Amino acid sequence: MRPPAYPALKKSDFHYDLPPELIAQAPLPERSASRLLVVPPAPDALRDAPFRDLPQLLAPGDLLVFNDTRVIPARLYGQKTTGGRVEILIERLLGGERARVQLGVSKSPKEGARIALDAGGEAEVLGREGEFYVLRFHVDAPLESWLLDAGRLPLPPYIRREPGRDDAERYQTVFAREVGAVAAPTAGLHFDETLLEALQARGVQFGHVTLHVGAGTFQPVRADDLSQHVMHSEWINVGAELVEKMRRTREAGGRVIAVGTTVVRALESAMREDEQGRRALQPFAGETRLFILPGYRIASVDALITNFHLPESTLLMMVSAFAGKARVFEAYEHAIHERYRFFSYGDAMLLWPQAATNGADA
Repeated sequence: MRPPAYPALKKSDFHYDLPPELIAQAPLPERSASRLLVVPPAPDALRDAPFRDLPQLLAPGDLLVFNDTRVIPARLYGQKTTGGRVEILIERLLGGERARVQLGVSKSPKEGARIALDAGGEAEVLGREGEFYVLRFHVDAPLESWLLDAGRLPLPPYIRREPGRDDAERYQTVFAREVGAVAAPTAGLHFDETLLEALQARGVQFGHVTLHVGAGTFQPVRADDLSQHVMHSEWINVGAELVEKMRRTREAGGRVIAVGTTVVRALESAMREDEQGRRALQPFAGETRLFILPGYRIASVDALITNFHLPESTLLMMVSAFAGKARVFEAYEHAIHERYRFFSYGDAMLLWPQAATNGADA
């Protein structure tokens, strides 16, 4: 879905300079030991806090919404019959031993080509869908279970090391259950069982959506004119139980807090106009290409917990839509000065929406 006709925005409007040493290369020993930058609406001051303080920052009756997707070991290696090496990154499991993938190859394979897999078996090229290929895997077990042993965890490209033994557990949220993502919903990585218990003791409620994060999340925005950017597609499920829980929370005066941009994208994709022409959340399962950037009014959530995002990324554009671009960049400047850890294994922010306009100050 292309963005609506907002004031002209450019990719370069969302650039910032990040010292490379602030890119977290590994998780902290404890999930909830990270830092939390609290970002209230301007002009209230930014506040540094431990992530473990989150229960004190929320109120009884508030609702945290998590993304319960589970990351699959989606990276494989193999060799073409011509001898060329191939890197395979599964973007989505399609059923019937088929998968949509990205291929790292020196020369694009043709339909019918075979790839001998290092882990055993082979993959057959069925065709191409834009930048992706569709492969059929000929392996000795159902593909999803075979990947658990044969695949490698697809750490993001800015983590400059091979995945280790700990990553299999730490690059996965403690509430992950719906298999299908190739990247973690990283805001959820800060939560451990102790923190979840403290939140429940505080009277905070939990709810879940599913958004299977695809490989497209790491693709750079290529068009400087953001009206020309075509968003990648991801599968979401917003269930009726969550919709009802959110309705009851709001009626009781509680707040809905999204844990991650993937939750915001899922919920906003499930918003529909009611009979009075008002946007309201409805149960929905299917594909989304929703592109959120400043000028879009996010109505589904009242606050957002999120990690720090790449310069010029669609995720940075989304949080700027929620909290206001000027406020977000003020927070990022503060985080760099205070040496916060950035990206997937980094620290987090608790963002509140900017007053009234909710994101139009691009």
